[in-house]
Amino acid sequence: MTQQSDFFDPPAAPAEVPAKVRDKVQALRAQLVRWAHEYYVQDTPTVPDAEYDRLFQQLQALESAYPQLVTPESPTQRVIGGVLDGLAPVRHKVPMLSIRTETDTEASGAQAFDARVRRELGLAESDPPVEYIAEPKFDGLAMNLRYEGGRLVQAATRGDGEVGEDVTHNIRTIHQIPLLLPAGAPPLLEVRGEVYMRGADLQRLNARQRALGEKTFVNPRNAAAGSVRQLDASVAAQRPLSFFAYGLGEVTPEAEGGPAFTTHYALLMQLKAWGFPVAAQVRVVHGPAALADYHQTMGGERASLPYGIDGVVYKVNSLQLQRQLGFVTREPRWAVAHKYPAEEVVTAVQAIDVQVGRTGKLTPVARLAPVFVGGVTVTNATLHNLFELRRKDVRVGDQVIVRRAGDVIPEVVGRVPGARAHYVPNFHMPAACPVCASAVVREKGEVNHRCSGGLYCSAQRKQAVLHFAHRRAMDIEGLGEKLVDQLVDDGIIASLPGLYHLQLEQLAGLDRMGEKSAQNLLDALEKSKRATLARFLFGLGLRHVGEATAKELARHFGGLGALMDASSEALQQVADIGPIVAKSIHDFFAEPHNRDVVQQLRDCGITWTESEPAADSAALLPLAGLTVVLTGTLPTLSRDEAKALLEAAGAKVAGSVSKKTSYVVAGAEAGSKLDKAQALGVPVLDEDGLHALLRRGQG
Repeated sequence: MTQQSDFFDPPAAPAEVPAKVRDKVQALRAQLVRWAHEYYVQDTPTVPDAEYDRLFQQLQALESAYPQLVTPESPTQRVIGGVLDGLAPVRHKVPMLSIRTETDTEASGAQAFDARVRRELGLAESDPPVEYIAEPKFDGLAMNLRYEGGRLVQAATRGDGEVGEDVTHNIRTIHQIPLLLPAGAPPLLEVRGEVYMRGADLQRLNARQRALGEKTFVNPRNAAAGSVRQLDASVAAQRPLSFFAYGLGEVTPEAEGGPAFTTHYALLMQLKAWGFPVAAQVRVVHGPAALADYHQTMGGERASLPYGIDGVVYKVNSLQLQRQLGFVTREPRWAVAHKYPAEEVVTAVQAIDVQVGRTGKLTPVARLAPVFVGGVTVTNATLHNLFELRRKDVRVGDQVIVRRAGDVIPEVVGRVPGARAHYVPNFHMPAACPVCASAVVREKGEVNHRCSGGLYCSAQRKQAVLHFAHRRAMDIEGLGEKLVDQLVDDGIIASLPGLYHLQLEQLAGLDRMGEKSAQNLLDALEKSKRATLARFLFGLGLRHVGEATAKELARHFGGLGALMDASSEALQQVADIGPIVAKSIHDFFAEPHNRDVVQQLRDCGITWTESEPAADSAALLPLAGLTVVLTGTLPTLSRDEAKALLEAAGAKVAGSVSKKTSYVVAGAEAGSKLDKAQALGVPVLDEDGLHALLRRGQG
């Protein structure tokens, strides 16, 4: 439906709105909402586009004449506001959890899930089959829609499950999503679902992009995700996005007048009654055989669906049984995603090139004759490493089998057997990096070849900067992928120290930046100078050095100088560091250009408080020698905050429970770690107990 406006001339000074005008506006809005629901949600339009447009123009004209009548929920207000400086973080009141994935055949995958459910519920073989709800697994972007007083007030992406991004301005442009709920909806309602793009809509969008000479989208999921995260709602409004609802987040409790459901299916049907689109393929089934049949049926219909799916989802239908089953390690026991096997096709290898990754790893990549597989057109596929390439005996000109499943990078499974038409030499790894010409090396016992250019290789530069800016490293907010692309591609920065020489005028002149965003980034860079040694080490991106290892190095050596001068033997004295990791760290700091970068960063003002080596100071930390495991969600502390408090007091925070564990700190939805702690007799603390432990350590 088009939405062209044809305003009549408004009164010179609109005063009080006549009652008949108010009534007319309300009637127009109600009619337009009904027609839009029929068109966008039910896919059964009852009037021609021209009739919709005629009433839409009447409403626009009346709102123009009487602007005091305009409300955010009006059909005319789907696209409002200007360009945002950035997407604000949103903490989910109820975490958006991931679910376990099964990849076995339809029979065994369904049977395994049903067996787990029955075992957890304590059901005997003679008990009746469990009732499930089965639905498609959409290939889109998970979304949380928050309604207060029946009005859409916020839309947020899943993010990491606990914190997402505010994309309300873009979600308002999706006509399938109601801006205003009907009477009877709870005062507080969070609806969860998937934003996606239909295949036909992607084709039309790409045709328009090509006509404009702009970038096209590889697949519907990327198009949907990119559209949702636009800073300018007018751009998202031009992208044909759709939505399916499949669950709830935070909602008004039943005791306070909230909805009362007994089954997940009833919940979905109520969402549908409130105006949300729900997939027509949702089914209530009984037992594992019916689940397997659904998986097989949807697999047969998959290619003909107007949207992409990469599997199906099974959920226990009874909400009471869902609560009884609970969660394990942030995953619900009552649901599983049963994915379809990878799709495979045959195509020709036109060339074999080499890509250089963030850590300098060289990966041979097959350039392919374009082929459609797994929902996208594939032109490149990884060959992993030289040894894997030789094992598969892939050469230029060969017919090869290419596999792709979901978001997995396409890979060459192997070549199609048969004689080659003529001799083709084996592929050889280059002796020099194809990007920076540094020497290519391969460590003894390793299968991967690597560029020795370190922080100087431009192929590694973008990812090196992104890693340096990571929130667990130097935590430079606002330094995202697109901005880093511009900074590196335009030659504005050539190495990490260049970040701290950026000027306001340089940044403000970049695409999608502006003066406010530029100043925010400069402020974040200035703030990042007050670091810790552990964050700085992690940010450098040393091979084999993750966050935990960086903390151990900082704790053991206390200062950077001692670490940089340490021998491999001295490095092996650090907890959990063996010969390979020690050699990697020693070799990194043995390179003069790496030391130069470190010194330049220090010269930029990056500083931290150094301490005595662990041998002198470890015993003084109040919780030294204790091993603590965190599980579940604490009332006020995030997992990172609790971990930081414990480590600051000298405790080691482990990821699994054993007889050596000193304490387990358990919050809501604690899973198998709590069970194991209780079985082993390990003391279990809640958040109050954690604070008491920390106070006792301080005392």
